[in-house]
This record gives sequence, C-alpha cells and structure tokens, in this order.
Amino acid sequence: MIRVLLVDDDALVRAGLSMMLDGAAGITVVAEAADGQEAITATDAHAPDIVLMDLRMPRVDGITATRRLRARTHPPEVIMLTTFDADENIVHALRAGASGFLLKDTSPTRIVEAITRVAAGDPILSPRITRRLMERTVTQAGAYERARAALAILTPREHEVALAIAQGRTNADIAAELAMGITTAKAHVSSILTKLGLDNRTQIALLVHDAGLS
Repeated sequence: MIRVLLVDDDALVRAGLSMMLDGAAGITVVAEAADGQEAITATDAHAPDIVLMDLRMPRVDGITATRRLRARTHPPEVIMLTTFDADENIVHALRAGASGFLLKDTSPTRIVEAITRVAAGDPILSPRITRRLMERTVTQAGAYERARAALAILTPREHEVALAIAQGRTNADIAAELAMGITTAKAHVSSILTKLGLDNRTQIALLVHDAGLS
C-alpha cells in the first residue's frame, strides 16, 4: 500500500481527496494536515510514502515544507497539488525537491496515476505544466541568444563597461576600475545605449543578465 499524507488548508479539499484516494486500489490516506508545519509533524507520526502538498497555506507554505521534508535522510516523495501554475511556483517547487506538480483540476484518475508513478520513482508533471516549462525554456533560450548577439556588437572596452554596469558600478567606479576618466566612462555608457537601442543603465544590466554574464 502507498501511504499518503494530504496537506491542504481547505478542509473540504482534504475531505474530497481522502474519499477519492481511499477508494483507489493500493493507496491509503494515513493522515491530513492543514499547513506545512502540520505536514512535518504528521510525517514524523505516520511516515507517509507520498505527501500530496498544497502550495499556498498559512504559517508554513508548501514549498518551504517540501524543502524541509526533502532534506531528511529518508524523505517522503512530494507531489504539489495546487491551483497556482505561475512559472516561478513550478520552478521553486521542483527546486525544493517535489517529484510532481499537478493542478487541482486534474482528473481523479490522473491524480491516482501520479501517486502510483511517483511512488515507483517516476516524477510526473501535468501536461499543462510540461508545456509551460517547455515554453519557459524556449523563451529563456531565445532571450539568451538575443542578448549574446546584442552584446557582440560592442567593442571590448564597451563590453567591460557593460559588465561593470550590471554589477551596479557607478561611472566613477567604472572610471577607477578600468583606468579611464569619468568623461570617457560616460561616453562609453552613451555609446552602449545607442548601439543597443536601450534607454537606461538598468536595461543594460538586464541584457547582461539575460546573456548569462552576471
């Protein structure tokens, strides 16, 4: 039997999930928790194989609880089950150690399948989440290539100035570090803005970041 802990601050959601999962072959709900702190306590008491974890909860949120649980010597697997599919939520949950990320509109059959697969060591994402991650990867790759291409038109000296701007250096700092006058530093900044079609230093810093250089 796969032992499951349900974690959600909505008692009705927990009740619905409990009824659904208790009727599934090979799965048993061993405990419920209303927030991340209760999830940690319940894990100590019931040793679940899988924690079905909500994202946003009072006291301790799902991502923080996931990170704490996954840091243990013999951690349970965690599947995030949430209504929030923002990119940063997905990435933070996976970085915290979640083995799955499902949306609450996922069908009961797919939730049961996800629990079974994750218990067998096979991470799973809902199809919509997979598409979001693929789109994010493509977007980031495109931004990286565009930023690299833009910075490639700068002279070596302008490139150094752009990196310094991304590090938060003032014109005076740049002049001192690169052994040039302040007027020359300002001229380089102006040239960079003109060549790259940018309006301010912040945009230079963002471009350097997109290029993976800061």
